[in-house]
Amino acid sequence: MKTVRVGLVGCGFVSELHMHAYRRVYGVAASVAAVVSPDERVVDYAKRHHIPKVYGHIRELLADPDIDVIDICTPAVLHAPMIIEAMESGRHVICEKPFTGYFGRPGDPAPVGQKLSKALMYERVMEEMSETSRRMAASGQLFMYAENWVYAPAIAKSAEILRKTKDKILFMKGEESHSGSHADHAARWDMSGGGALIRQGCHPLSAVLYLKQVEAKARGETIGIADVTADVGTLGDTLSPQDHQYILSHPLDVEDWAMMNLSFTDGTKSTVFAGDMILGGVRNLVETYTTGGILNANMCPNTGMVTYLTDEEKLSDVYITEKVDRKTGWQFVCLEEEWTRGYIQEIQHFMECVAHGRQPLADVDLAFATIQAIYAAYWSAEEGRRIRL
Repeated sequence: MKTVRVGLVGCGFVSELHMHAYRRVYGVAASVAAVVSPDERVVDYAKRHHIPKVYGHIRELLADPDIDVIDICTPAVLHAPMIIEAMESGRHVICEKPFTGYFGRPGDPAPVGQKLSKALMYERVMEEMSETSRRMAASGQLFMYAENWVYAPAIAKSAEILRKTKDKILFMKGEESHSGSHADHAARWDMSGGGALIRQGCHPLSAVLYLKQVEAKARGETIGIADVTADVGTLGDTLSPQDHQYILSHPLDVEDWAMMNLSFTDGTKSTVFAGDMILGGVRNLVETYTTGGILNANMCPNTGMVTYLTDEEKLSDVYITEKVDRKTGWQFVCLEEEWTRGYIQEIQHFMECVAHGRQPLADVDLAFATIQAIYAAYWSAEEGRRIRL
């Protein structure tokens, strides 16, 4: 069996999750053969993960004839150019969320998130995505959208049930929220393409859109987004330094609170929430209400293990879950986080797609629809009206 050789771009938090998953691939010979990053930490990263080759620039990686797949784990502002360059070099591509965004152009007023019209952002990002998608399709290579929620066991089981029952989805509620990002670029539109809605809300949004397409295929229907309404806010700006003790949100020109409503062409609805001021750990939830029942996908918090502990010092080396400010008291312990959230299944599926020529569940269509809906939401929030797609 030919080994699928992967070149990893980036050595930060997400790349750690991907490496954890690559080590657990089975039934397919897969190897991370190289890693590229301008960050000086990349050398230690490669040693720790036993990656034989280290590069400082993606073009060095693309010049390596031994690489079959490029796995992009970089800030969103770099995604689209890297995707095109990698696919046009003859490589398959895995790319982390979000697919792309609007990060500003020369001559844009600064800060772009406060000064530039969201209607203009929508227009420009749609043009850029259309051109990117055209070039991707012309390359003939596989594009695998690393939306881990699609592969999370709770969402996968929801999809299985919908395929079997063929029940009509009436309404869905999705959420990802937590106490805010430690990353400086999360506060800046020119680096992240937006705030909580695109950084966190893209996950439940993609899951909602994916499940709606599962339903459509099962029932032999065609269902799309009819319109979007939304509201956003910057609650972190209202807080005193004392109030910021546990909440990390310090937005420059992005939102840290967002809610969007989707109307589908079949008359059904969905709501997606994202926030940077929710204490107690990450909330990853999708509720699906159908004509035949209710599907609650509680990735976290869930009750797989609940603890009540009293000594913080004794727990210093114990991982409880992401984004909690303490380990004592009642806690919802996240067991095998990479499995619960779908990272292991995602990479397994992608390696099988490359090895056997299959199409991924999370593809360019899902990536495109997610960003279109997000920027329509930003436009709606700014103008206070319904945006029809």
